[in-house]
Amino acid sequence: MTESVERYLTHLAAERRLSAHTVENYRRDLASLQELAKGEDLQSLDSQRIRHFIARLHGQGLSAKSLARRLSAWRGFYRFACKRLGFAANPCTDLRAPKVRRALPAVLSPDACAQLLDRIPEDSLEIRDKAMFELFYSSGLRLAELAGLDLAALDLSAGEASVTGKGSKTRIVPVGSKAQEALGTWLGVRREMAKAEEMAVFVSRNGGRLTNRQIALRLGRWAKKAGLPVHVHPHMLRHSFATHVLQSSGDLRAVQELLGHANISTTQVYTHLDFQHLAKVYDTAHPRAKRK
Repeated sequence: MTESVERYLTHLAAERRLSAHTVENYRRDLASLQELAKGEDLQSLDSQRIRHFIARLHGQGLSAKSLARRLSAWRGFYRFACKRLGFAANPCTDLRAPKVRRALPAVLSPDACAQLLDRIPEDSLEIRDKAMFELFYSSGLRLAELAGLDLAALDLSAGEASVTGKGSKTRIVPVGSKAQEALGTWLGVRREMAKAEEMAVFVSRNGGRLTNRQIALRLGRWAKKAGLPVHVHPHMLRHSFATHVLQSSGDLRAVQELLGHANISTTQVYTHLDFQHLAKVYDTAHPRAKRK
């Protein structure tokens, strides 16, 4: 490590207070830059040389995600060096790594959702869990939205709930009949379990608000008992909700509103999932698509 790199790593640890693990990641990424430079002074590198380094790493099979992280680390180093060490310019400023291909979210089929949610609760905690998971799938909530839901935000007679999402934005979501039924049963049990001052809809056996982690663990346990062969995590129910509504309605704008996405480009990932479903139907049904 050159002195300039060591000073940057010290800055990350001492001034920015990044974790030791994160600083070590920066160390590795900057070591890669020095290895590619082959002893050349880092201050003398220009954007053309950095672009060449990125191309070499890409040719060696480094993923787009790893390249983006590495370029970000180099850019941060040069930004620091220009401010603190007298470097003339940041050669990474206008460079972009290859586009990261967005991974498609995992979803359950409608039949798998039915298998998950039709399971009969065995005790009061499972009555709560069934209500949670019915609401998850019925309304497409984020995990934090479900955990943060208060009694005052729930209107079962109207079949809706008011949830606060990212950026403290509030939206109204529909609550389906199955979820209403499960919630009605749970609220009867909740009175005996919740602390007097607790406003959360979903509480633990100790009477306080459930945490995100507790909800995720309960869902994994519930899915196992329901006999699902895959690990089910909370966001999988949100993804399944979005995919199934889009497949049935074709209304991307409505799905965007229901999910609380600020930008429709975030919602458009579900059009890819929908196309995968349509492609499978096509391959199965179209006479000219079938392989002999």
